[in-house]
Amino acid sequence: MIRFYNGKVLTCADGDWKVHSDYEVRVDMDRIVYVGSKDEKKRTEADREIDLHGNLLMPGFKDAHTHSPMTFLRSYADDLPLQEWLYQQVFPMEDQLTPELIYEFTKLAILEYLTSGITASFDMYVEPEANALANVKMGFRTVLCGTLNDFKDSIPALEGFYKKFNQYHPLISYQLGFHAEYTTSESLLKDLAALANEYQAPVYTHLSETEKEVAECRMRYGKSPVKLLHDLGMWNYGGGGFHGVHVSEEDLEILASYVTYESIGSVQMKKKSPVYIVTNPASNAKLASGIAPITEYIKRGIPLAIGTDGPASNNALNMFREMYLATVLAKLRDQDASSCPAEKVLYMATVGGAKAMGLHNCDCIAEGKQADLIVIDLQQPNMQPEHNIVKNLVYSGSKQNVKLTMIAGKILYEDGVFQVGEEPEAIYERINQLVKRIKTKVEGF
Repeated sequence: MIRFYNGKVLTCADGDWKVHSDYEVRVDMDRIVYVGSKDEKKRTEADREIDLHGNLLMPGFKDAHTHSPMTFLRSYADDLPLQEWLYQQVFPMEDQLTPELIYEFTKLAILEYLTSGITASFDMYVEPEANALANVKMGFRTVLCGTLNDFKDSIPALEGFYKKFNQYHPLISYQLGFHAEYTTSESLLKDLAALANEYQAPVYTHLSETEKEVAECRMRYGKSPVKLLHDLGMWNYGGGGFHGVHVSEEDLEILASYVTYESIGSVQMKKKSPVYIVTNPASNAKLASGIAPITEYIKRGIPLAIGTDGPASNNALNMFREMYLATVLAKLRDQDASSCPAEKVLYMATVGGAKAMGLHNCDCIAEGKQADLIVIDLQQPNMQPEHNIVKNLVYSGSKQNVKLTMIAGKILYEDGVFQVGEEPEAIYERINQLVKRIKTKVEGF
């Protein structure tokens, strides 16, 4: 058992954040077993007692859209528009990948997640076995997302992954998904919708990321990507769209329809499963894709989460930067400084992300929940004074404030030291050697 005491605990009940200065938290195995005031009568002997020294214990961040193995492309093909970046630079390099390489590149991403206080990733990439192995090896939690498209995988393969990885390991789960409308034929989309309905499962994809994507979809089908997927019955059991930058009023109405409620007697019953929008502000800004209409989503009750996107288009896996950009870009887009307040952004980065990923037992600090926790160092200049800790986290917080990252009750990162069974320097050296080999094959020198 591990006991956290003598600090502050950030909880979120019914969407409202509250800082408790008199709470302690106890973790047994992979679960939170006690949250509350110090009570000597209920106290049991702990294997380790962690004095927080006034620092903050809070839920870990959830990276609700990423491509972890793309660490090997960090800073390789920058300053290019999305389509040119993807087709001319990224795809030729990715053609060289093997499961062994994906395994190694994923481990580098995990190190970065831990330093950012990220305790779970929603990872969309090929060769899910290699990805899963890397995460289990290092003790990290991930939700694998299907990558179905016209060039890779098939409906039988996707079904096999869905069955396999939802029974694979406590740290691993799997959601149905496809790359994007523009890489996936209509017949394949219809087959995926049928599979989702058979398993009553949500479906996730890149959605309305660029104006070009939306315009070409309208040329092909006479409707937007949102309307197309809705009409195909793709989201009958919910799901999500990564990015959601360019959406029409009709799109917003469709997305909002998935979170409506109906009355049965005096009871409010959910009518549909929600479709989440996962915003990726740093990537969308860097690729000049645009600014997502976050305020419009909030007004309509469309649930939101935050992702970093991959380290080839961001290029960092840093949730603090994403939170800051999510709110300030929304304010700039709306020309309204009150838009997208810090409290909602922090919710998106933690609880919202967990719900979007199907990690309903990893969303907050409460008894019985998974012990996916982080400690934030408040004894640094950027976190003082403590007028409002939530606003400090979003507007001035930094990776430098992450003191500890715990996943499933195990401390994987503490005070700059990784506890993942492998020295980071060895990972860095191996990664650089592998990347050099790939570049030589692609570039010819």
